[in-house]
Amino acid sequence: MKILLVACNAKYIHSNLAVYDLQAYASDYADHIVLKEYTINQQKDDIMRDIYLEHPDVVCVSCYIWNLSFVKELMADLIKILPGADFWAGGPEVSYDAEKFLTENSEFKGVMVGEGEETFKELARYYVEKNPQDLKDMTGICYRDGDQIIHNGWRQIMDLSSIPFIYKDLSEFKNRIIYYESSRGCPFSCSYCLSSIDKKLRFRDTETVKKELQFFIDNKVPQVKFVDRTFNCKHDHAMAIWKYINEHDNGVTNFHFEISADLLREEELQEMSTMRPGLIQLEIGVQSTNPDTIKAIHRTMDFEKLKGIVDRIHSFGNIHQHLDLIAGLPYEDYDSFRHSFNDVYALKPQQLQLGFLKVLKGSHMMEMCREYGIVYKTQEPYEVLSTKWLDYDHVLKLKTVENMVEVYYNSGQFQNTLEYLENFFQDAFSIYERLGSFYMEKGYGDVSHTRMRRYEILLEFLEDVPEISMDQVKDQMVYDLYLRENLKSRPGFARDQKPFERQIWDFRKREKVAKNAHVEVFADGKVLLFDYADRDPLTNNAHVTDVTKDVFENLNRD
Repeated sequence: MKILLVACNAKYIHSNLAVYDLQAYASDYADHIVLKEYTINQQKDDIMRDIYLEHPDVVCVSCYIWNLSFVKELMADLIKILPGADFWAGGPEVSYDAEKFLTENSEFKGVMVGEGEETFKELARYYVEKNPQDLKDMTGICYRDGDQIIHNGWRQIMDLSSIPFIYKDLSEFKNRIIYYESSRGCPFSCSYCLSSIDKKLRFRDTETVKKELQFFIDNKVPQVKFVDRTFNCKHDHAMAIWKYINEHDNGVTNFHFEISADLLREEELQEMSTMRPGLIQLEIGVQSTNPDTIKAIHRTMDFEKLKGIVDRIHSFGNIHQHLDLIAGLPYEDYDSFRHSFNDVYALKPQQLQLGFLKVLKGSHMMEMCREYGIVYKTQEPYEVLSTKWLDYDHVLKLKTVENMVEVYYNSGQFQNTLEYLENFFQDAFSIYERLGSFYMEKGYGDVSHTRMRRYEILLEFLEDVPEISMDQVKDQMVYDLYLRENLKSRPGFARDQKPFERQIWDFRKREKVAKNAHVEVFADGKVLLFDYADRDPLTNNAHVTDVTKDVFENLNRD
């Protein structure tokens, strides 16, 4: 008997925590279980061949909004070449309408609904020990019995500490993102989120968590991403973990947390202020700053408090902050979203994620679609197309804004240039709105551009902006470019450095400046040294030193 656990991940193979947990929890039947991970970018024929050559008796596949169509197409063909195998689905994308899923997808024997560890273990026992009565008595499944579809109900939630640690052999996870779970469920009721349905919040034993985190620390894992929905919802739990990783920091490992910033207490902030730059990074879901929107989505968020805390963390200079917004929420029209964007942009996060509402099966938002006039895509990920407040024209405009934010802001490659540009636009949102329109008008939107070409397009766009100094823009661009790397060839818009070659050479020789460092003379007469051996751990930018006096004591500036 061979049971194949299949994970079809999004864009890349990572440690799919859910399926690894299933495998670990069903360790009594380890000799019969094989785990396979793929991505939806791989060819279906290659995946089919790989699964077929395993000759499985049972295939269990996890289903999410990013892979459901891919999985259904794959399994519809696999059943033709594996006619004797039983196919089972699990995961949030099939749990909430299991009967409908089985009715429409005849190749599947059943669905594991809800939390899967106990269910999969019992399912493995059912197949290995061949007891036909087990399915009738097994909770947490919906299955096909002849012409009937039988739903046995959802399984009771389990003790999170009983799940074995899956990362005992890190060789399996080389070059993959490591995910870790210290709590499951969420205390909040955000209407667009499935976690709001399960109010039974549970925590893994703190001492167990510490031991497992120490394993990552000892092995110098580059990054560990906590998948906890709101990591800091329980103060003592969060504080114990933050304190532990701070005290046991190896100088390498980074820990990523999704938090609610307005829940942070002074004790936690004090601990954060002492951390090594890059030890932790925080993802903070703001979603909207419109009070009517926040109320409608059942979200608890004090933006003024959040703003103060984000600013406070920013002042530490040691923590990467990633702030999220969602377009398409109720009561948020285009102008309201502009306002939310500007509110969050003013906080200067390292990343500003502009996402779009996904109407998930089982969520309260789905129930409210008629009232809110929400129209969304038929196919997963069920992304919003329009609402009572936001038409599709404006959704398209926000899509171009999202793209421009990703290219110009989130890349971190235009930071000083963008700060300079803020002085010449109505607000921050207008920069990306107008730049996005420019891309579309010029036909640049559907083309993949090099980094340097992005700078050139930005210069072209700015030529029609009143009062702006193109010389200053070019200097800011050169500054941003050299912050990231010592360019092999200078951009065409950069200032000529030949008049200063002798002074720079003398300075480099006198100060024994490293070959891979760069010295640049700017239009305002400043001379800056970019040291690539000393980079900012948050931005990866080179350390910059003003060496004007050291280079040109009596320079006749142009």
